[in-house]
Amino acid sequence: MKILTINCGSSSIKYKLFQMPGESLVAKGLLEKIGEETSFFRQEVANQITETRRPVKNHDEGLKLITESLLSGSPPAIKDIREIGGVGHRVVHGGEGFDRSVVITEDVIARIEEYQELAPLHNPPNLAGIKAARRVFSHCVQVASFDTAFHRTIPEVAYLYAIPFRFYTQHGIRRYGFHGTSHRYVARRAAELLGKGKYDLNAITCHLGNGCSVTAVRNGRSVDTSMGLTPLEGLIMGTRSGDIDPGVILFLAERLGIEMAALNRLLNRESGLLGISGTSNDFRNLLAEREKGNQQANLAIEMFCYRLRKYIGAYLAVLGQTDAIVFTGGIGENVPLVRERSLSNLQSLGIILDQQANQEAKGERIISQKESKIAVLVIPTDEELRIAVDTYTLAHSHLSG
Repeated sequence: MKILTINCGSSSIKYKLFQMPGESLVAKGLLEKIGEETSFFRQEVANQITETRRPVKNHDEGLKLITESLLSGSPPAIKDIREIGGVGHRVVHGGEGFDRSVVITEDVIARIEEYQELAPLHNPPNLAGIKAARRVFSHCVQVASFDTAFHRTIPEVAYLYAIPFRFYTQHGIRRYGFHGTSHRYVARRAAELLGKGKYDLNAITCHLGNGCSVTAVRNGRSVDTSMGLTPLEGLIMGTRSGDIDPGVILFLAERLGIEMAALNRLLNRESGLLGISGTSNDFRNLLAEREKGNQQANLAIEMFCYRLRKYIGAYLAVLGQTDAIVFTGGIGENVPLVRERSLSNLQSLGIILDQQANQEAKGERIISQKESKIAVLVIPTDEELRIAVDTYTLAHSHLSG
């Protein structure tokens, strides 16, 4: 059975096609600028890349283009659309309703719609992709995989905010956490690499990209995470502020007269690494500027690493006995300086980095010394594969039943 994974943004579709249960990647692609005058499409099959520019009005047309592309080429990724037995969708917010991936039904769609107010930028395009896929791939089992699901095991003491309790009971205001599919994937891989059962691992998983989050994993389950009601809380990110004194927001609103829409843009789009450096939200650019002596770029990097080290320290206290610290995401996988800085001065806690291993080539690897009580690993994330595995399991069960 082939499984197609889909990640729909407001004007984009990212996808991968897997052969299951062997978990081999058959094809991957990206469609951008949906609804604009000219859309950009790129697909890779068997190391052959196809690129084209053409107008694509909506997600339905986008999925039809993707289907046509999978069926064409030499060799084609598929010879018949019915080779695809399941479609797995990334859905950002599952609220308190979903603690695992589920087969999509009308009831599931209705509940995802209910959570739109919690993720107004993400759930609507996720839903658009689901509805389009149900039309284009009507023969398939459709599965929703939620970014928040892995964090449903977080206890009340960690997910509640210290505001009047009625805001939780009436409006669902609480910590939900995100990047759950990535945190679950690397936690499971870390357990395998360390020879442990998936529910025997205590780890701190660090997903570091343009969006960043850290999760404390006890016995294979999330017990705390840095992102909150929205993906704005926690670490310093590419353009997001991360943790901030709420009084700063009140000051900006009351004393400087900045309106809510502008505050939202400032905290989500103009802050973080970009706001501190005044130069870029791209870590590669900041590293280059740092080498040139740009002090603001260097400050942004140092603040990023300092905030990460604080969270690692906090989660070591939460977990107590800890088996591993895992780095993933574009920054986590590719920037040795971040791993070195964020773990500096933690030798007394049993974390001893192998400097040579930290600097070496890419891929899955352990970068701590043998005598380190806590293993440090770099594991490239594969959220799409995790979604594909869940989709295959549910589709196979659904078809068998």
